[in-house]
Amino acid sequence: MLDSTLADQTQAFLDSFEEALAQGDIDAAAEMFLEVCYWRDLVAFTWNLKTVEGRDQVRDMLTHQLATTKPRNWQIAEGEIPSEADGVTTTWISFETDLARGYGLLRLKDGKIWTLLTTMQELKGFEEPKGFARPLGAKHGAGKNRESWKEAREREEAELGYKTQPYCLIIGGGQGGIALGARLRQLGVPTIIVERNDRPGDSWRKRYKSLCLHDPVWYDHLPYIKFPDNWPVFAPKDKIGDWLEFYTKVMELNYWTRTSAKSATYDEEKKEWTVVVDRDGEEVVLKPKQLVMATGMSGKPRIPDFPGMDTFKGEQHHSSQHPGPDAYAGKKVVVVGSNNSAHDICAALWEHDADVTMLQRSSTHIVRSDTLMDIGLGALYSEKAVQSGMTTEKADLVFASLPYKIMHEFQIPLYDQMKEVDKTFYDGLEKAGFWLDWGDDGSGLFMKYLRRGSGYYIDVGASQLIIDGEVKLKRGQVEALDETGVILSDGTHLDADLVVYATGYNSMNGWVADLMGQEMADKVGKVWGLGSDTTKDPGPWEGEQRNMWKPTQQENLWFHGGNLHQSRHYSSYLALQLKARMEGLPTPVYGKQEVHHLG
Repeated sequence: MLDSTLADQTQAFLDSFEEALAQGDIDAAAEMFLEVCYWRDLVAFTWNLKTVEGRDQVRDMLTHQLATTKPRNWQIAEGEIPSEADGVTTTWISFETDLARGYGLLRLKDGKIWTLLTTMQELKGFEEPKGFARPLGAKHGAGKNRESWKEAREREEAELGYKTQPYCLIIGGGQGGIALGARLRQLGVPTIIVERNDRPGDSWRKRYKSLCLHDPVWYDHLPYIKFPDNWPVFAPKDKIGDWLEFYTKVMELNYWTRTSAKSATYDEEKKEWTVVVDRDGEEVVLKPKQLVMATGMSGKPRIPDFPGMDTFKGEQHHSSQHPGPDAYAGKKVVVVGSNNSAHDICAALWEHDADVTMLQRSSTHIVRSDTLMDIGLGALYSEKAVQSGMTTEKADLVFASLPYKIMHEFQIPLYDQMKEVDKTFYDGLEKAGFWLDWGDDGSGLFMKYLRRGSGYYIDVGASQLIIDGEVKLKRGQVEALDETGVILSDGTHLDADLVVYATGYNSMNGWVADLMGQEMADKVGKVWGLGSDTTKDPGPWEGEQRNMWKPTQQENLWFHGGNLHQSRHYSSYLALQLKARMEGLPTPVYGKQEVHHLG
């Protein structure tokens, strides 16, 4: 009876909200929110990824968008029952707009909206062919000179980019480009993905051989095809590479390997890009309407420029070019950096009998993998979560429903708990001289990732090598290199046969500068970060990831990427934005991000 009453009360609230919106009474609708409130919209209302904070911003968004959106049919989602805990009522909701069907998550406190997530799920009239609408595939019946599926695919592959032009071109064929390509394929958007490597998945295969996913399998599924139930929790890089290659084939993606983009220019009158690519030695000119940079957060290596690098007699390379440990047995190696790649490379070198020193230049957040899985991810992405009925899609929406402005408040107690659980581990690291941090506000790994995309290590074993002194640790700054090694600012000399620069990656708009010029890169500005005014994430507050998965200051230019979870989840919203534009639907963007930082 309690559940029924709560459901009735929640539906009555939704009915009142719908009535206020239908009558255009924006003030009444805004008053149904708490003064401190958050409405995160993924495309449905704003044709943007936008979080409005507080009643005034809710009122402003509705003033601009309500008339064109025409939301209606607000319901508790089918098969769902509201829940109540700690004074907060939470329920899954469904709704419609003039153009789309939506889904979301509502949290009520004191009878008013505290947080609201609204997401576009599908465009009316342009639904994906699935369920009862799935394609027949085989063509039954008889006919002269019928084209087989294989012949049709071969014709499409031969003609697209030559006789016909793609509507969308995706530059970068890693996990992000592949996930988005799959979404666009299902929506009938003609798309080409260009990738400079020989095979799909090579962006994983070509990294150092000990690389594996540090996120667990439940967090990492691709759209449409989940990993099998017996897939390992932490997949090795070559296994991921093979999966991406398989996925690209079975999802029928138009994927051009051995293809490098050389230049791109935009015609403001034709609303069209001209992109010159080198396809295995052949110059091809493509004319897409939409251009997506899926070159990866970890795609533009940040290579330092230390004095004396040209005089060093040994070998030196960025971590992205590290071939693995096999050739360095008995060699002295200095790894500059102390985050994920640095730890992985140090551990692998130690296993192959190299003399390894990690040079830590700034503090690093470390969390043990097992503890992170249990405390940080277990409720949403774990076998226990699956057994309790939590789907990947629901987990993604729960995570998306927490406004970035207050997400750190939910994270801090989790990392306080991890700190206590693994106290002996952290004491050992600090005794070894390791410079630890927990984020600027103690909110740990996820907020560091969202704010800056760096500064952490998920420990899968390398930390114990540091604790035990097996991997040497030195804190300090590089003054210069000489013929035989690295000189630190305190005068210490570290002998080296190899120096690995595990120094991270630059903003994705660096690829824009290479392809379209610095002026275009500056026009779109820095990519990634929330504007939290914490280390490496300068303000002002943005409320969403800068430039990711949403309209930028350059018309018809988009950025897509992130980890496997983000590539999966946000590819849906980017694909819907692109499909709507291809079909000529009105897409009035609210709150397009201004440029505050050039990257």
